[in-house]
Amino acid sequence: MKSECITGDVFQFMEQLAPRQLAYDWDPVGLQVGSHNKPVKKVMVTLDVLEAVVDEAIAENVDVIIAHHPLLFKPVQQINTTTPTGRIIQKLLTNDITVYAAHTNLDITKNGVNDALCDAIGITNTRVLVEKESEQLIKLAVYVPKTHVEEVRNAISEAGAGHIGNYSHCTFQTTGLGTFKPLKGTNPFIGSVDQLERVEEVKLESIIEQSKLPSALNAIRQSHPYEEPAYDLFPLKNEGNVYGLGRIGELTKTVDLKTFCNHVKASLKLDYLRVIGRLDKQVKTVAVLGGSGEKFIHQAKRQGADVFITGDMTFHLAQDAQEMGLAVIDAGHYAEKVMKTSVQEYLISCFSDTNVEVIVSTTNTNPFQYV
Repeated sequence: MKSECITGDVFQFMEQLAPRQLAYDWDPVGLQVGSHNKPVKKVMVTLDVLEAVVDEAIAENVDVIIAHHPLLFKPVQQINTTTPTGRIIQKLLTNDITVYAAHTNLDITKNGVNDALCDAIGITNTRVLVEKESEQLIKLAVYVPKTHVEEVRNAISEAGAGHIGNYSHCTFQTTGLGTFKPLKGTNPFIGSVDQLERVEEVKLESIIEQSKLPSALNAIRQSHPYEEPAYDLFPLKNEGNVYGLGRIGELTKTVDLKTFCNHVKASLKLDYLRVIGRLDKQVKTVAVLGGSGEKFIHQAKRQGADVFITGDMTFHLAQDAQEMGLAVIDAGHYAEKVMKTSVQEYLISCFSDTNVEVIVSTTNTNPFQYV
């Protein structure tokens, strides 16, 4: 029988993909409208929460909207239902639709917006373009009876522990003797109340990122047979994953800028691009930053990019890029729409043992057209 889900489950899955602490402090990510405990049957992924998108969600009987761009970006002083935002909020509340936003945290995280753009375009060997932080690594050591080692190992690994490069389930184990005395009121898995117990146990050690630690500790509690599992946490000086905006990588072969522009248009299903630079320039190293990335042209140039793909370039910064010899492809802010499919695929995998359906919005929220 497939399990039931609530909105809190959806939020938890999204925060495993894009931890909230990765977002910039000015960014209102997370729950925007609704609650954490509403039953969920259908989720819709969208780039923006416009009124047409909400109308689509109502028609599709959607329970949760997952958006990249927050609906409530600035504090709301009043809900005036004659304004566009007020009408949207009214429709969401009237139809009991929850809205959750993953913005700069989805830009920054691995397998987020910028990685989706690179995958779509075919940019490989990528690294972070604009570093924000490197995550603290923790050594997690948990003491487990021999009978449950594999169960606990699998549980913490699925929660994010033991991932080193392209390897998972990385652990080290040693055997020892554990002692404990169950006191009055306990219900021990092994042993008797008020009697000292000696048990052969395994010390299972692994490495985990700070952001994934709560999930791993919950996995221990769920999989460990003891009422009170014993574990140790050791902060490490090892360098953790580097997080930040944008990516820079390589094409499989060098091409001229005009050919590459046509490839980007086809890959991202765009009707138009704006281009800065000579169309016969040869390009191989490509920087990508979805959304408004014009202020990062200098970082792209310093890191050796031949061309920088971003959106919302303004006139004078376009001239600056041209003067420094950096080609720029302004694919527009709407190029971030690639996140709809990537987030849908991720959530489908998360809800594989449930009845939750995940769809993408088909509403075009790009305000621009060329005539």
